[in-house]
Amino acid sequence: MISRRRFMQSTALPFLAGCMKLSQAASAAPAWKNWSGWQSCQPQRRFSPQSEAQLLSFISESSGTIRTVGSGHSFSGLVPTDDNLISVHQLAGLRRHNAENLTATFGAGTRFADVGKPLQDIGQGLFNMADIDRQTIAGAISTSTHGTGRTLGSYSSYIEELKLATAKGELLTCNRTSDEQLFRAACASLGALGILTEVTLQNRPAYRLKETIYPDQTMAVLEQAEELRQKHRHFEMFPMVNADVAIVQLIDETTEPLTPLAGTDEEDDETLQMLQKYGGMFPALRRWILNTVVGGMDKAELVGESWQILANTRNMRFNEMEYQVPAEHGPDCLRDILATIRAENIDIVFPLEYRYIKADDLMLSMFAGRDACSISVHHFAEYDYRPYFALIEPIFHKYGGRPHWGKLHTLTAKQLAPLYPEWDNFLEIRERLDPDRRFINPYLQSLFGLG
Repeated sequence: MISRRRFMQSTALPFLAGCMKLSQAASAAPAWKNWSGWQSCQPQRRFSPQSEAQLLSFISESSGTIRTVGSGHSFSGLVPTDDNLISVHQLAGLRRHNAENLTATFGAGTRFADVGKPLQDIGQGLFNMADIDRQTIAGAISTSTHGTGRTLGSYSSYIEELKLATAKGELLTCNRTSDEQLFRAACASLGALGILTEVTLQNRPAYRLKETIYPDQTMAVLEQAEELRQKHRHFEMFPMVNADVAIVQLIDETTEPLTPLAGTDEEDDETLQMLQKYGGMFPALRRWILNTVVGGMDKAELVGESWQILANTRNMRFNEMEYQVPAEHGPDCLRDILATIRAENIDIVFPLEYRYIKADDLMLSMFAGRDACSISVHHFAEYDYRPYFALIEPIFHKYGGRPHWGKLHTLTAKQLAPLYPEWDNFLEIRERLDPDRRFINPYLQSLFGLG
């Protein structure tokens, strides 16, 4: 899981174990929980439209707050509502494509896991993908979800056009030509402007990638970070907390033959969970085990189609906090986080994630106007993440970090507004499209300072 496909492919594992012994119409709704289980609600109604017409009719005829859910993979409070919860999962699939312009239009409820192969079949490929592909297109672009790459932006930055169902029951088609301001707001809107029904993505010719994974000393990797960032299409690493090593991942384009794809990391996930459960009793031993096992990993290489390499399956549930700091501050921010974990003797083994993303010009994108270094902090879903995250979050503030909209953070409008030059512009557009706040739940009310 940590290495995307192979965390501890090592004969040390046995030794380690020994050491650590809705339907088509609106209906009465069951309770909803997100992927990690920490966000939940009891909506009065859940609705899954089969068409844009059904969706528009529901918006016009219903009352109360409307929130939309994709795959439930956001950790923040974007979805919960006591009123109407809409799933767009039936508005899915490849609708049309343009072979000359290399664009493809999908229903907004399409999961990214179902995008790669259809694009491959028509000779196209996404410029980039996030490392988890279970999110819907609507959910991923609404939260500016991203992958890795100095020259590569978030999903939102590759949108050519989108359709948006508004609170007035209208369907707007948005692109840079028709209404640039609305388009730049809608491409990363947190679901506060309306409901996405269709998205046209700018793609490129299908391509193949080679992934290289190896262990190294974390501080040594940080010294090389700028060089690796410039040299490779994708560079990221997974620093092991309460240890001295990291797993480095490099990905570049290739024409080499395909290799067999790796399986899941269920055994590695169990190892991490065991270390979390028992390792705090023997911190020095745990550190030695992590340094020895992870540091002793063999270098591994894998070649596949782009969509096979960039995304992976996450079976182990967790909660996550992620901030985007200016790219030049990434190494110092990570050093501070690792030093704090060690100084405060935090009982945690879940690795961090460190990567780079290109700037864009979208109003509420976390990458608006600046290249970013993304640093993620995780904890297993069965543990209370709050004490750990509360200790680390001020470090991100120190470096001018912007929180990922789909991840956990504690900021409200007072702290967020100064981080986004076009914050007020977005709020003006939101007020124009939804003056009655149909798409605003209590979480967004606090986030936007709507009182």
